[in-house]
Amino acid sequence: MSNTFSQHLADEAQTVAMGERLCKYIKNGAVLFLHGDLGAGKTTLSRGIVQGMGHTGKVKSPTYTLVEPYELDDVSIYHFDLYRLGDPEELEYMGIRDYFSPNAICIIEWPQKGAGFIPSPDLNVEMAYDGEQRTITVSANSERGKTIVMQLGQDA
Repeated sequence: MSNTFSQHLADEAQTVAMGERLCKYIKNGAVLFLHGDLGAGKTTLSRGIVQGMGHTGKVKSPTYTLVEPYELDDVSIYHFDLYRLGDPEELEYMGIRDYFSPNAICIIEWPQKGAGFIPSPDLNVEMAYDGEQRTITVSANSERGKTIVMQLGQDA
């Protein structure tokens, strides 16, 4: 059984649908690191996850706020975008550790900017350009992550 899952995403709708599919397996909490160039689909995937968990409002990019919290009936989701983070130590001042409870879903764009101040991920998600389309690769980084990737692969 592979610890990696890959899929081609033809458009924005398929990227959102992939997030909705992924949310079925992370509903009990997970830390996801989203990697990829600007415009590769990280926020679009995040929108699919948040909406798939039941959020009906807009899903905003937290580029300027660093974090957008979504408190839903069954789960807390925290969507981070660290792209504009000047110094990782700023995360300590905002109380970053308080967000990472075992049952929370923490989605982190540009995680390398928070090195040393955020926990290791359960999943590394790579979004890459494939012409006008995208490819997603989900890699497990923990036992929880391995279970999620296995379920995702069985659902393909």
